[in-house]
Amino acid sequence: MRIALGVEYDGTDFLGWQRLGTGRTVQGVLEEALSFVANTPIEVTCAGRTDAGVHGRCQVVHFDTDVQRQDRGWILGTNSRLPTEVAVRWLRHVPDAFHARFSARARRYRYTLLNRPIRPALDARFVAWERLPLDVERMQAGAQHLIGEHDFNAFRTVACQAPNPVRTIHALQIERDDDRIHFEIQANAFLHHMVRNIIGSLLPVGLGERPPEWVGEVLRGRDRALAGPTAPACGLTFLRPLYPDEFGLPAEVCL
Repeated sequence: MRIALGVEYDGTDFLGWQRLGTGRTVQGVLEEALSFVANTPIEVTCAGRTDAGVHGRCQVVHFDTDVQRQDRGWILGTNSRLPTEVAVRWLRHVPDAFHARFSARARRYRYTLLNRPIRPALDARFVAWERLPLDVERMQAGAQHLIGEHDFNAFRTVACQAPNPVRTIHALQIERDDDRIHFEIQANAFLHHMVRNIIGSLLPVGLGERPPEWVGEVLRGRDRALAGPTAPACGLTFLRPLYPDEFGLPAEVCL
C-alpha cells in the first residue's frame, strides 16, 4: 500500500531535506523513525527538496509498505522517534498512482523578512533581516516581471542540475505586516535556490538601488551573475505542494 504524510520541520539545524552519506537531514531522521515503527527499512519520496536551513510547513511525502499499522500508530510512533524539530501532522492512504513529487501541480513558498533597525532575537531562526527600510510597492512592481512562464536561468544556482530552466510562476505576492514583509510565491516547480535568488534580486529594488524594470532585464539576461545575491535560508518556508482533489488529501494541499 502507498501512504502519504504531511510533515513540518524547523530546518535550521539540518543539512537540508535530502538524505546524505553523512550529516543530519530531515529525510534521514524521518526514514529512521518510520523504519523503527515498521520494523523494516522505509524510504520516502518528497514533493520538493529543501536546502539547509529552510523550513517546511507541510512537506508531503509518500512511501510504500506491506506493514500493517493503525494510522494512529504510524503517526504517534513516528513522532515519538523524531527530534523535536520534525513532526508528522497527518497521514492518508493513497492510490498507487499518487506520487508526492510528480502528482503535484504547484508548490508554494513564503519568505519572511524582518525590516527594522534592530536584528531579531526571538525569531532569528525563522526570519531574515534587513535593517534599512524597504519599499514594498517598488518590489511588487519588480515582481510583476516574473509572473508567467519564463526561462529562470538567472535565478538558479550554478550547481542546479535541472535540465530545463523554464518554470511558470502563478503568483508572487508581497505584503507588509508591521515590521515584517512576507513574500509568497507559487509556481509549478522551482529551480535550485530560485526563490532565494528572486528575493535577493527584489531587495535592491526595495532599497531604491535598482528600478523595478531591472528585474525584467535580469530575467531576460538569463545570467546568474546579473542578479542579486542569494537571500539567507532562515527566512524561507516551504508552505505546501498542491494536488488534484482526486487523491483525497487534506484541503490545505488540494487545488
